[in-house]
Amino acid sequence: MTQMAQLKKAGFVLKPDAPEIRPVYEQIRDAFESRGIAVLLSEKSANMTGLEGIAFESMCEEADFLVSIGGDGTLLSLVRRSYGYHKPVVGINAGNLGFLADITIEETGTFLDRLLVGDYRIDDRMMIEGYIRKKSGSKISFFAFNDVVITSPEPSKMVKVNASIDGERFNSYTGDGLIISTPTGSTAYNLSAGGPILYPLTQAFIITPVLAHSLANQRPLVVPADFGIELDAEKYRAIASIDGQEVYELEEGDVLYIAGAKKGATLIHRKEHNYFSVLREKLHWGDRNW
Repeated sequence: MTQMAQLKKAGFVLKPDAPEIRPVYEQIRDAFESRGIAVLLSEKSANMTGLEGIAFESMCEEADFLVSIGGDGTLLSLVRRSYGYHKPVVGINAGNLGFLADITIEETGTFLDRLLVGDYRIDDRMMIEGYIRKKSGSKISFFAFNDVVITSPEPSKMVKVNASIDGERFNSYTGDGLIISTPTGSTAYNLSAGGPILYPLTQAFIITPVLAHSLANQRPLVVPADFGIELDAEKYRAIASIDGQEVYELEEGDVLYIAGAKKGATLIHRKEHNYFSVLREKLHWGDRNW
């Protein structure tokens, strides 16, 4: 993507339920402000840390770009909640190296210096746009960055999920659940369930069954992002989890529809950021002691 037109104001969201992150935020805020970048803090993060903030929506409207301080979960939530404003997002990691939040606290100053001279890149990541059409006719719309997971609300209970692509029924999955993942989410629950890793700039869905209760050879399936996927839960109670952060109940007769969003999410990275290096480090590839 082309570089951002201006870098005058940044909107910050902090890791939730972590008031101890305040000194880290203040250190990073000072680094931004000393370089002429004004800082806005979301109201919820401000209340948590005893600082002044503004409403999340106002922050998204005013900021030129958005910053999460925390881990991948904090960035994931920020991307989804701010999607309608289409602002680039950068993740500063306050814990271990993340797949998404890859700037460390110590690297912040150097990263900003390079950011201000245009020495960075912006990745366009696929987003899911979907809705749940209730049997009553009402509709619940949502966006997802990582995945949509259908599972039972009760541990050890199975679900049956019927799946159609562009209106054509192609499979029924009976088991612990079903994951519909983006390439970005391929290293999350999808990976734990035995699904494939996709390069994050790929435009495709991954459909991965979770512990299928079937003698049939149920395998993960990769589907181009321009297909629409319809899912319904049959016979069993089910829930739909959006990025592991929003949960909706699915009753028999409800339909969950998933498609690729018209616009992707934009993430700011260091120019030398290498996805395969992150995979090697996070997954310990080539590590003989692992």
